[in-house]
Amino acid sequence: MEFISTDKAPAAIGPYSQGVSASNIIFSSGQLPINPENGELITDPYKATKMSLDNIKNILEAAGAKVENIVKVNIYLTNMDDFSVVNEAYAEFFKDHKPARSCVEVSKLPKDGVLEIEAIAVK
Repeated sequence: MEFISTDKAPAAIGPYSQGVSASNIIFSSGQLPINPENGELITDPYKATKMSLDNIKNILEAAGAKVENIVKVNIYLTNMDDFSVVNEAYAEFFKDHKPARSCVEVSKLPKDGVLEIEAIAVK
């Protein structure tokens, strides 16, 4: 097992890793839409989706994988009314790659984020 760490994604805000690689499976921790360069929390749902997915991409790359290796995504939204705009950003990010996905509304996220996204990938 290997713990993944990169400065191209926000540092963990608790006692956990940005990601973990076990055998050929990579698990990203949930990624809030935090810009790793300046620590800014993105609150616009479209831009937030892009930022969280970019953070996941950077974690996967640190583990030697690519976006195309993602097999499952979980999205947590604080407002399901943002579903369509999140889908728009998500579709632009993944293009023709269509991993399995769940999307649920939650009452609150750390740092009052509008969404959090996690992924599972295989190498």
